[in-house]
Amino acid sequence: MSDNFKLVRINSDYCDYLRKYDYRVPFNNKDKKTRPFVGILFKINDFDYFAPLSSPKVKHRNMRSSLDYIKLDNGNLEIVNFNNMLPVTKNVYKIILINYNEHNYSVLLQKQLDWLNENKNEVRNKATKLYKYYNNNHLNGNIMGRCCDFKLLEEKCVEYNKVLSS
Repeated sequence: MSDNFKLVRINSDYCDYLRKYDYRVPFNNKDKKTRPFVGILFKINDFDYFAPLSSPKVKHRNMRSSLDYIKLDNGNLEIVNFNNMLPVTKNVYKIILINYNEHNYSVLLQKQLDWLNENKNEVRNKATKLYKYYNNNHLNGNIMGRCCDFKLLEEKCVEYNKVLSS
């Protein structure tokens, strides 16, 4: 995987599988109870991880900084929700190719990707720090309760891929 972030879309069947083991895994469908998953791809230890982006909202500009998310351009572009990051393998995501025929959305995606890559060290450090703090039980209760169980989901990611390859 290159040093730069990639925007990806994650497979909803995979999210449904993981949610059987951790209710905090967000939904990934297009009906009104769920939402499509677009996020960034990066590595933590031996796993590729997907961290979802949340659509830009006015409230993001006023939110205080927290270990479990990072605001892109002070919340003007989106936030990355590290608390919902998921271990992934190549067979459960698709890289998003920015299509400039969908002008407004494509411009937003490119701005987000540019910001993320310009700040990639800060983004990676924050994700890795949350991962370590969670796994060592060094988070306050509010943040701990918002986070997916990273180690459990890594085990389930391996199991999911064994089933797919058999």
